Amino acid sequence: MVINRKYQPFYLLFIAVLIASCSPKVTAVKTNSALNPDKTTKTSSLPVIRGPHFSTDSIYTTKTDSLLGIVKQQQPVVLMDSTGLIATPSEWVGSVNFGIRKANYVVIHFTAQDSIQQTIRTFTIKSTEVSAHYVIGKDGKVYHMVNDYFRSNHAGIGKWGSVTDMNSISLGIEIDNNGSEPFNDAQIKSLLLLLAQLKKAYNIPTANFIGHQDFAPKRKPDPGPLFPWKILAANGFGYWSDDALELAPQNFDYKTALRLIGYDTTDLNAAIIAFKRHFVQDDSTTQLSQLDLNVLYNLYQKY
Repeated sequence: MVINRKYQPFYLLFIAVLIASCSPKVTAVKTNSALNPDKTTKTSSLPVIRGPHFSTDSIYTTKTDSLLGIVKQQQPVVLMDSTGLIATPSEWVGSVNFGIRKANYVVIHFTAQDSIQQTIRTFTIKSTEVSAHYVIGKDGKVYHMVNDYFRSNHAGIGKWGSVTDMNSISLGIEIDNNGSEPFNDAQIKSLLLLLAQLKKAYNIPTANFIGHQDFAPKRKPDPGPLFPWKILAANGFGYWSDDALELAPQNFDYKTALRLIGYDTTDLNAAIIAFKRHFVQDDSTTQLSQLDLNVLYNLYQKY
């Protein structure tokens, strides 16, 4: 077949495209330049290795993508009058001055379950509706389960100072412990490393490392009187009373002192028990001894 010279370039281009479309696709991937510089190799079909948490990780990824879609929305607010007929004029104008909201509290829990596997299962089932940002196993292994910038369901209903929605401004850390056993050295070592990183990364104030019972004294007992709050305070995570204690005044208003620390005193007995389990740890009664009052008097002045 003779092709008019005028159309030869177009014909050659057509043939090239046709050959390319019929040829097998080969992707060139560079190998390690230090071992095999300037050479390429064909990719092969490798089996997909799926870990034990593949299905729940996939759900996590899907939810993350959904949240990112919400964040990317740029819509003006819609405001209607009481009749629902007249709209207030509104417009989206993107500001250049904004960032991601960061956690300002850390809430520490015990899992109250029998194993780390049981807790991970609890946190990866939708029906439980509970989670935490981190879980620390008995061997000290740290499981990161929710991105630090996401809201996990760990604190629930409660009150600390003026904070009633603790989930929105806190990081939740669960420690594998059934509630009646000591916390081991491996767990505390990992916890201290984790807290140091979080405190530095998010500039969390020393006073804002609390227990679940501190926030929800009417409902929760964790992390309990066996938790080493004194060790945490010595490392800058929460406060502890001084060794030398001044005698609390005879007319000392302990209810106000508890409230100033952060406790919800609407149920005073629950607040007293929570305070003693955190800062005294000798008993869990509702009675405040002179020593308890001295400790409280010393502590509330730090907050």
